Amino acid sequence: MTGYSDRPWVSAYAPDVPADIELPEGSLAHLIDDSVATYGKHVALEFFGATTTYAELGDQIARAAEGLRKRGVRKGDRVALVLPNCPQHVVAFYAALRLGAVVVEHNPLYTPRELRHQFEDHGATVAIVWDKVAPMVQELPADLGVATVISVDITRGMPASKRFALRLPIPAARKAREQLTAKASGTVPWETLVSSRRLKASVPRPERDDLALIQYTSGTTGRPKGVMLSHLNLAVNAAQARAWVPTIERGSSVVYAVLPLFHAYGLTLCLTFAMSMGSRLVLFPKFDPDLVLDVVKKRPATFLPAVPPIYERLVQAAEKRRVSLSGIDIAISGAMSLPQSIVDLWESKTGGYLVEGYGLSECAPVLMANPVGATRKPGTVGLALPGTELRVADPDDPTADRPFGEEGELLARGPQVFSGYWRNADESAKVLTPDGWFRTGDIVTMDEDGFVRIVDRIKELIVTGGFNVSPTEVEDALRSFEGVADVAVVGLPHRRGGEDVVAAVVMEPGASFDEEAIRAYGRDCLTAYKVPKHVVQVDELPRSIVGKVIRRKVRDQLVAQREAAGA
Repeated sequence: MTGYSDRPWVSAYAPDVPADIELPEGSLAHLIDDSVATYGKHVALEFFGATTTYAELGDQIARAAEGLRKRGVRKGDRVALVLPNCPQHVVAFYAALRLGAVVVEHNPLYTPRELRHQFEDHGATVAIVWDKVAPMVQELPADLGVATVISVDITRGMPASKRFALRLPIPAARKAREQLTAKASGTVPWETLVSSRRLKASVPRPERDDLALIQYTSGTTGRPKGVMLSHLNLAVNAAQARAWVPTIERGSSVVYAVLPLFHAYGLTLCLTFAMSMGSRLVLFPKFDPDLVLDVVKKRPATFLPAVPPIYERLVQAAEKRRVSLSGIDIAISGAMSLPQSIVDLWESKTGGYLVEGYGLSECAPVLMANPVGATRKPGTVGLALPGTELRVADPDDPTADRPFGEEGELLARGPQVFSGYWRNADESAKVLTPDGWFRTGDIVTMDEDGFVRIVDRIKELIVTGGFNVSPTEVEDALRSFEGVADVAVVGLPHRRGGEDVVAAVVMEPGASFDEEAIRAYGRDCLTAYKVPKHVVQVDELPRSIVGKVIRRKVRDQLVAQREAAGA
């Protein structure tokens, strides 16, 4: 395999990072049990100053699990979570897993249309939701089978003196806005769930190979698909992350959850990694630089996973408020490319490290990261994590490896790699080879030291603000706007990294073009980050010989137009 089987990356690991790790024996239920037993008196969660110890967290998980059991939740059942970051989110996640149920995470800012597709797919009968969006979940069609909606008032997790109406954005659909003014009547209050008796210890825990999570992603193309992740996939990825940062002491670290827990990146590094470390997890329901800096002044983060724009905004806000960022030890950036200018700026202000990593939901999600040390290589996404195999292969023949330094498709194999897409064998077969390699769809190069550089993507997903946007989903929404004959959605490079969602539309004969009206319509159908930043009218869309729109050519045309305009 052109030297890839020799794992050249291991020699470039930071000191004390092992080449391999032992696979966890138990499930995520065992993981949280171990932390509760080991760090019982330590603070597990902090939310606007209110704290929860590991012993208290364990008690709430046991009570919530019993509350779910009494409402019929059994092993293998899907439990939908539609929550922002809050203590209740952590409890609900582990309570469902304790019963052997399968957690399905959802963005609480989704529109009814987006939620419906996912509920139709996974078939959850119980949903634990933010009370602000409970009416929207309640109005899903009865045939979806959501029998129980448990509503969560996240302000109950704050100190009484700090409870206030959080100014979180909510779904933009006009009907949804009207619904959200109503109280979550007809739901089960979260407090009823956690006031149950503790679940009996004799209730079986899940096994490590059991399905733990369905994480929706756009995968390689098309509409979102449910990535099936086992307890082992998630637990081993947390263990790999622990091995990567051996300087962080267990039981005394501070992790900031500025990333949403419903996102694969935030879920692993906050819900599993941080909890397995016995860390103090500081929860933020949304990223607000001022909220973060208020905590920094009291207790800087030992470990801060985020995306490049967050690091840049934090530095800007800290300079404005004259707050020191020194003491933030290790920051990990992912989900989009990390400019060297941000690395230099961040490290000059903190005295710590900011390194780039790479992952996909299908890999639970972390595959590689730059070493936290002198051997890192800026501009790359780093090295394979311990126990992970990587290859760079011919995109047309995944059995044929490319030499070091040559471009090819990145393939990965390891204990964190998923087993397939939920109820979608055809799509699973497209990305999983018979011998267990996952085709990432990314074109990369790997140097002889094992460092990987992302070149391009085979898949046409748009990465904006750290989130993946499926062009097909946005196109389907805009195509239903009156007067739009056809549409192609692409990502155009943003000067600060990542991409802007841009739509090229062909109008029907006689129809007038109104960019703002089309964007407003998009806001009624889509989550905010999916709404095109710009809509451009074109006479026609370039197509292949079989009539398929060639998005690459659309993108090239729009880039050329922007350059000609001097934008």
